[in-house]
This record gives sequence, C-alpha cells and structure tokens, in this order.
Amino acid sequence: MKGITFITSAVIVCGLSLSALNAASSLIDEAKEANLRALPKNQAEVDNLLKENGIKASKFTQAKAELGKKLYFEPRLSKSGIISCNTCHNLGLGGVDGISAAIGHRWAINPHHLNSPSVYNAILNTTQFWDGRAGTLADQAKGPIEAEPEMATPAKLAVEKIASLPEYVKEFKNIYGKSGVNFDNIADAIANFERTLITPSRFDRFLEGDTKALSKEEQAGLKLFIDKGCTACHNGVNLGGSMQAFEVAGKYKFANVGDFKGDENGMVKTPTLRNVAETAPYFHNGAIWTLTEAIKEMGSVQLGISITDKEAKSIEAFLHSLTGEKPQITYPQLPISTAKTPKPQL
Repeated sequence: MKGITFITSAVIVCGLSLSALNAASSLIDEAKEANLRALPKNQAEVDNLLKENGIKASKFTQAKAELGKKLYFEPRLSKSGIISCNTCHNLGLGGVDGISAAIGHRWAINPHHLNSPSVYNAILNTTQFWDGRAGTLADQAKGPIEAEPEMATPAKLAVEKIASLPEYVKEFKNIYGKSGVNFDNIADAIANFERTLITPSRFDRFLEGDTKALSKEEQAGLKLFIDKGCTACHNGVNLGGSMQAFEVAGKYKFANVGDFKGDENGMVKTPTLRNVAETAPYFHNGAIWTLTEAIKEMGSVQLGISITDKEAKSIEAFLHSLTGEKPQITYPQLPISTAKTPKPQL
C-alpha cells in the first residue's frame, strides 16, 4: 500500500507541475498576443526594430559608442561645466535623477515641472521627450544640451568646447572623417552609446519560453496586467515609449502640478515600464512616489476602473520582474582642458 501511495502522490505532483507549465505557456501566448515583446539581444536586432518602427539611425560602431560614453559623462557640454547627460539620467539610479522635476543650469527647476525619463532602453521608444517632439535619440540628445533650463549650451559653444580638446578632435576625425567635430556628430555619438543601454530581465526570459523565469505571484500579476487592459498603452518591447492619449477616462489628481498638457493633440509619451521599480517618482510631473499608487491612479485615469490595493500589489509584483541587468559602465577618463577651452559660465 505504501508503494501505491507513493506512486499516487508522484502522479499528483507530476500532474500539478504539468498544469502549472501549461498555465505559464498559455500566459506567454497571452502576453505575446497583447504585443509584449522581448528585448533585442544585439545591435543587429536593435537595427531591425528601428527599421520596423520607421526610425532612422546611423550605422552603429563600438568606436562611436566609446566616444559617446565620454560625451555622455562630459560636464563641459554644459555652460556651467558641472552638468552632464548623466546628471539627470544617472546610470547608477535606473537612468533617472530620483527627483520630481529635473534640475538644470543655475539650479533651475524644469519650467513645466517635467520628470526625467529613464535613458535605459530609450533607443527602443518610438518617440522621445514627453511631447514626442523628437523621433530619434540623436535629436533628443541635442535638446537638453541647448535648453537654457538644462545644460544651457548653444550648439556653437558645445562644438567650440569639444573642438578645443585634441583627444576629442582626433577621435571625431577617425570616426566621422572630414566632418569631424560638429553638433550632429556629437549627438550621434551620444546616441550610439545610449544604444548599448539595454537591460534584459527575467520577463524577457519568460517571453522566450522559460516558464520558471517568473514566480507564480509575478505570473498572476502579469495576467492581471493584461486582463485589466494595461497593455492598451504599455505594450511593445518597452511596455511603453509611444504616444498615447492621456486622461482618457478621468482627471489625473496631480494635473495642476506643472503646466504640461502633452503635444498639440493632448498626446503624451507613455513611459517605459522597464526598470520602473527603480525610477520613482512617477508620471510626467513626478508627483507620485509609489508603484501601488501609480497603478491605482492609472486605472482611474486611463481605464476608468478601480484597482484594489490587493490587485495593485499583484501588478507591482509583475513590474518588479522588469528590473533588468544593467551593462557594466566604467566611468571614462576625460581629456584635460586646454587654453582654448571656453571657461565655465556659472
């Protein structure tokens, strides 16, 4: 009888395991049907996604990326000489600055009280900036450099600064040939570095067929995320990153924080949910500090539904599975200023 009991128990366990496997496989299919996609594994796959979305980009090279990394951390691209791209898009803090509204030149708060989006996986967004005014990362890179409340450096001054440093001049010539140091090439190099900031997560392994990559709790949260309709806006490879209507079903309770109203049609770039557990505060004006509150607010504002605390916690569990592995970035040694380098203006 003991042998029969053991066999029966083994059959039950095997049946339960098979049932869980089938449920996970079914959920993977549901996620794919909801247009959730795994991250690209290399730059060739990045190129394929860019072409698919009609986004133009220069040919990627490692040399461009290495130069772009220096420029990403280069504070002399700011008028004050103390602000770099990494100031607002800190690679050690999920690609953000961790404050509600970006702080720029002379400690100016963003005039529209806009929150700094993450730079991780940003190459895969179909549009850039909260109002979608840039279609590529290279175009996006130019904006903060020139914007007075941010880095406050006119294009001509930015070129003058970089061109005053022989090490940079040599690198630009080797990579870009006769065009050398110009504003387009500065932005292109930065964009090439940002292309490398891809963060694969357990969720990607799950989509690729690893049914054990997500816990039962995380799978339940993913199921709820799909069933509640969150994927209407948070879809694609970045679970966001495209222009969508905002305040579809209700009024955002912090709409009065700042004066941002979206583009001319009231559309707003949906933030990526990748690494979202690391990128508080949330929403375009950084007015919400917890994922639970953000999830419940999105239910009310976008879906016209009430999401309970229990449901929000379940969805939050899934969102944590989107925290990805960050590329190892060694802080670059930057060229020494010369007598020709324009002095900082505070």
